[in-house]
Amino acid sequence: MELNEESFMLYAAKHYDIAKAATAEEFMDDLKRFQYLKRLFNRYEEYGELRERLILNHIIILYNCFGPMSTHMLFMKLENYHEILKPFILFLNYLPKHIEYGGNKISSDLISMDPIIIEKLRKI
Repeated sequence: MELNEESFMLYAAKHYDIAKAATAEEFMDDLKRFQYLKRLFNRYEEYGELRERLILNHIIILYNCFGPMSTHMLFMKLENYHEILKPFILFLNYLPKHIEYGGNKISSDLISMDPIIIEKLRKI
């Protein structure tokens, strides 16, 4: 199944670990984490406020719910924030060689990383 905006919900449902949630409401709550991350990344870009531990918590929960396919979902939903996202995914050791979504195939080596985030993650 190809991951794109139209198939995102079906893709997410297919890869969701149903044992993690008892209801559709909990599934939707887990999907909201993509929006929360977008807000946190936007706050970092606009104000320089980085809440790295909260970001890590959201990402870890997404991986617990959706497994390794979370990487592709994260890069698709946070398309304008790849430079911010990559250090977190690399820190958690989930970064594949290629990321695919919406007809795009991106080599992870070509995505630059925010040096401030790298330094903050090294201190954890």
